[in-house]
Formats: sequence, structure tokens, C-alpha cells
Amino acid sequence: MKQYKVLSQKDKWFSSKFDPGKLEAALNAYAEQGWRVVSSVTGDFKGLVGSERNEIVVILERDV
Repeated sequence: MKQYKVLSQKDKWFSSKFDPGKLEAALNAYAEQGWRVVSSVTGDFKGLVGSERNEIVVILERDV
């Protein structure tokens, strides 16, 4: 059986601000718990007042 986790800029690791160093730390911390990256994408999401913002989304998987 598999378990999945979605990691995005809204995750506690980033405090809503993307930082590649924090992403690396988060991925290493999750790897220690048995998680592995299976996919990553960037998406456009609606922001305030009709603006759009890009956000990275990382899909993690582990065996349960």
C-alpha cells in the first residue's frame, strides 16, 4: 500500500515564501521518514485582486 503527501509553498516549511534551501531541507527531512519524490510541477493559482501566482507542488510517496 502507498501513502502520498503534497508539498507546496503553503506547507509549514516555507511560511508562504519559497526558498530553495528550505525545499531541500524539507525533502531531506521527509526522506528520513521514508518519503520519496515522485513528481513535481508548477501551477498558476489565482492571487489577490485577479492576479496570478506560480507555485511549486511536489508529490511525495512512501510505502506503508
